[in-house]
Order: sequence, then structure tokens, then C-alpha cells
Amino acid sequence: MKLYVYDHCPFCVKARMIFGLKDVPFELEILLNDDEETPRRMTGVKSLPILERDDGSFLGKSQDIIEEIDRTHGAPVLDGPRNPELARWLKATSDTVLALVIPRVPQAPFGEFATPEARAYFTEKKEAAFGRFDELRDQTSTHLIDLERWLNELEPMIQSTEAVNGVLSQDDIELFATLRQLSLVEGVQYPARVDAYRHAMAKLAQVPLNDEFAL
Repeated sequence: MKLYVYDHCPFCVKARMIFGLKDVPFELEILLNDDEETPRRMTGVKSLPILERDDGSFLGKSQDIIEEIDRTHGAPVLDGPRNPELARWLKATSDTVLALVIPRVPQAPFGEFATPEARAYFTEKKEAAFGRFDELRDQTSTHLIDLERWLNELEPMIQSTEAVNGVLSQDDIELFATLRQLSLVEGVQYPARVDAYRHAMAKLAQVPLNDEFAL
């Protein structure tokens, strides 16, 4: 199987995680961000992730990929309980996370920005949606203060460093995808349990954090 992704994309991270958590072999293919033809040929829309099955058929949408791999490769692993408070936390923090992450994404050494044209394509699209990146970067200190409060609120929700609710669940998919995004941001202060969780989950899911090139 082959999974087509953008490295920065949280939905792509979610799809990658199920392969790592279940140790299912696959080939990872990173597409250029301005490559519209390839995903449209596969599924009709420019949206990743896309799974190319062994029979040559394609499946888009991260949740559909997660459910198929979890269901068809051994016993399901995402069978733990969900925490509605975590869902609330993820929704409440989304604006802060995006404001910190989006302007940094095209400056990072992600494979989808291997050409100047791909980087410019992303920048034009996202600045139209979120505002100028330099102005967003100027607000970093304010957003980091907000984020510190949110992360302190998250820490007591983490029941285990290897499963936020004590048993692996969809909540781990959602939470790690967000924390992996934040690993691109320099200066984030992680409470000890949050930090331990994000490192443990990166190892379990076989999806590395971005700490080494945080901006």
C-alpha cells in the first residue's frame, strides 16, 4: 500500500498513525503542495491523505483510511473510550494552534515544499485564508501565553503517556496530530506529562515530531 501525504498536514498525520500503531507496512509518498493533477486523478479532489490500496484503488479522507486499516489488519487498536472534555479542548485551542503553526509551515524543510513554486502556492492560499504570515508571526508571544494555559489544562487529562484515556482510542489520533503540529513552534513550554505523552506517541505511531527544526 502507498499513502500520499503532505508532511505538515494534521489529517495526513492521523492516517499515518494507524499504520505505525498497528505496525502495518506501507510506502509513504510526499506530494508537492502545488501538484493538483495527481490527487485529482486519484479521487477527483486536491486533498490528502490518499491511500492507494494493493489492488490499485484509492481511498481518500483520513478517518476512512484509519477505520479501514484498523478494521482489516488484525484486531482493532482504537477501541478505548473517548473523553468529551478532550474534544472540547481540541476545539477551543484550534485558533491558537493554527495562528502559531500556519505561518511557520512553508519555512520548514517539508518535502511538499521542495520547490519555490510549491512553497509560494501554499503561502498564497493560506495567507488568503488566515492573513499575512509576517503579521501572524508578530503575534507569537501572545499566542504562546494562551497556549501555555491550554497545555496546563490538558496535562491532567492525560491518564497514560501511551494513551491519553488509558487505552488507545480515536482521541490519541486527534490529540497527537495537534501536538505534532505544535512541535514546529519554537518556545512552546510543555508540561512534563504532555511532553512525555507526545514523545511516547511519536514512537508508538512511528511519526516523528518536528522539534529539531522548530521555528
